[in-house]
Amino acid sequence: MRRVALAALLAAALLPVSPAAATPGVSISVDRKTITTNLGHTFVFHSTITNGSEGSLHGLIAHLNVLSLDGRFYVDPEDWSSHRTRYLAPIPAGHSVRISWSLAAVNEGHLGVYVAVLPRSGAAVPPVTAPIVSVSIADRRTLDSGGILPLALGLPALLGVLTLGVRLRRRRGRRIGVTRRVC
Repeated sequence: MRRVALAALLAAALLPVSPAAATPGVSISVDRKTITTNLGHTFVFHSTITNGSEGSLHGLIAHLNVLSLDGRFYVDPEDWSSHRTRYLAPIPAGHSVRISWSLAAVNEGHLGVYVAVLPRSGAAVPPVTAPIVSVSIADRRTLDSGGILPLALGLPALLGVLTLGVRLRRRRGRRIGVTRRVC
């Protein structure tokens, strides 16, 4: 009897599960298709997860994915966003959940960012994904060579004048102290 039950469980596990069976009626949209920003800046976009089914949806996870579209650099997702996984509360039929995703522009280049929704159960089903958000990050030059010369020359000169002043004051103090002892 146990072998029959085990065989039935294995057969059920090996049968393909349709994505609709795993997340029926789930759709995801994003508030924009493109984002342009500069290196070092933070940018935000919003995704909306909608329950189009007739029943409440339970046990879903929304996950943010980041990848390089031009292949110029390796993407470590933790560098871009520290809150990439959201465990969703039940979504009633016909309702939506809006999620804000905040990312830091770590590398210059062209990125793709998208949100995937999958069941917490870990069922081997394809996730439902949002349309990709194309992110262009421009290199930012922070050093203005025209304004650095006064600073580069002024600080060492100021330190030199302060050091010279301290030395002269100490020498004057020693001379006065010597003449007072003699008198």
